[in-house]
Amino acid sequence: MDIEIIGRETCKIAREAGEFIRSESLKFSAGDIETKGKHDYVTYVDRNAEKKIINNLAKLLPGSGFIAEEGTIKKHGKTYTWIVDPLDGTTNFIHGIPLYSVSIALMDKEEIVVGVIYEIGLDECFFTWKDCPAFLNGVEINVSKTARVTNSLLATGFPFSNYDRFDQFIESLKYFMRNSHGIRRMGSAAVDLAYIACGRFDAFWEYNLNPWDVAAGILILQNAGGKVSDFSGGNNYLFGKEIVAGNPYLFEEFLKHVSKFMVK
Repeated sequence: MDIEIIGRETCKIAREAGEFIRSESLKFSAGDIETKGKHDYVTYVDRNAEKKIINNLAKLLPGSGFIAEEGTIKKHGKTYTWIVDPLDGTTNFIHGIPLYSVSIALMDKEEIVVGVIYEIGLDECFFTWKDCPAFLNGVEINVSKTARVTNSLLATGFPFSNYDRFDQFIESLKYFMRNSHGIRRMGSAAVDLAYIACGRFDAFWEYNLNPWDVAAGILILQNAGGKVSDFSGGNNYLFGKEIVAGNPYLFEEFLKHVSKFMVK
């Protein structure tokens, strides 16, 4: 497998799915919304975009497995497994807020080796692969050099169904609101991670995430010079439903505060 070819073809597949989503946004209506759970929505756009992505990825890498948000979930492939979110930011999409993305990652056994995030509204494709820099529309990107949390712009996501750690999360919000340049909630964890990779945000924390929310962004961020962990500073951030991410200069300080509130 030529990982660069796989990576570049994955970018094309993500852009193609993004074009479909963009065209459907012009004719989408409230009657097309389905509910998967409390405050958890899906549309025919998510499902059809996923089908297109899966079909194209299966042709690109025959025999690979899939973990995907809208039902195309199989056990890991013997070697390669795709992790796909066809529309990260569905709530934004159904309300006409133009910030949502296609997120595709490839795992070689347990290692992420390709990451692609296509942010549809701004036509921005973030991508990388193993042993390669991270790029935005072909231009190399790097994390910010902000060295203190007090000088940082942070990102997070609000829980929409799992409130088990809600009070802890609110306490962390209070702290960071008072001790940073501010907090943004974009509505797409994939975009949050991509924005740290290119230096727009300095750090990010969130709980109750799924692997398809973060897999591509993890590799893009790491290859742009960033760091990632779970709330305890460990490595259970892909399947552990919690993540801390940031540039390496403030990461330890940021993690210390996240852990203080979120680890009990």
